[in-house]
Amino acid sequence: GVGPLRETLKWGQPAYLSEVPRTGTTVRLGLEGGAPAVLFHCQTTLVDQFRSDFPEAFRFSGNRALVLDEEFDRSALAICVGRALTYHRDKRRQRA
Repeated sequence: GVGPLRETLKWGQPAYLSEVPRTGTTVRLGLEGGAPAVLFHCQTTLVDQFRSDFPEAFRFSGNRALVLDEEFDRSALAICVGRALTYHRDKRRQRA
């Protein structure tokens, strides 16, 4: 797991990050084109990975967001958020 999460505001949007340093990247909740979205740091490869793994589960906004339609795959979203919250830890493990 990622341990306890810290909730904060970034760019005026709710944002979540593990309290354990260098575990993952911030996950933000916001809007993209008026639709609810889950936003990730644009300099990660996360959204590209999600697009490859779950091409039909979401609409994607560039390399930064999963746009949530009324009907979306909640299981896929849970996997995506989990990957973001462990992004740095998993990257270090892949290098080892």
